[in-house]
Amino acid sequence: MSITRDLTIASNNAGIDGEGLGKLLRTRQVKKMISSYVGENKEFERQYLSGELDVEFCPQGTLAERCRAGGAGIPGFYTKTGVGTLVAEGKEVKSFDGEEYILERRIRADLSIIKGWKADQSGNLIFRKTARNFNQPTAAAGRVCVAEVEEVVPVGSLDPDHIHLPGIYVKRMIVGAPYDKKIEFRLTRPRVEVPAAAGSEL
Repeated sequence: MSITRDLTIASNNAGIDGEGLGKLLRTRQVKKMISSYVGENKEFERQYLSGELDVEFCPQGTLAERCRAGGAGIPGFYTKTGVGTLVAEGKEVKSFDGEEYILERRIRADLSIIKGWKADQSGNLIFRKTARNFNQPTAAAGRVCVAEVEEVVPVGSLDPDHIHLPGIYVKRMIVGAPYDKKIEFRLTRPRVEVPAAAGSEL
């Protein structure tokens, strides 16, 4: 069985070692990463610092908009985000109303992989909370979209006004449960009561 190599992947993160995109990085299948956050993957760091991996850092909002533009058939757009930073290097700069903007190109993908919460059997999807930030534009930017969902319900069960992604975008669907979340844990410490200073009122 041949292994697909030289992949270019656009993702808001690079996964963690041995999980998610970390599996593809470990097997050296990724040639280029377009990402906004890469801080939890040691293998990514090693490949990047050794020159084995081409990396394009992209602000998170710009990354989402590049995907949205790809799905909408827009070849590029101008943004102030990144002007005067390393993000702007090698990009066209244009002035509008006396302010500089950089040209960002759309992202079109052969394959989009997204995570949904609930779907009907036609592929109409509902996302939960911040999953709406990336999943809808990412789905539209892919020539083929595969959606992993937590629950599939009969057609007609979902309120049409609550659907975030029409099934026309979804070509394949899988139920991925059970889930074992291995990234992005929320860590907190016990609340510390601070005594009020003498003579002050709270």
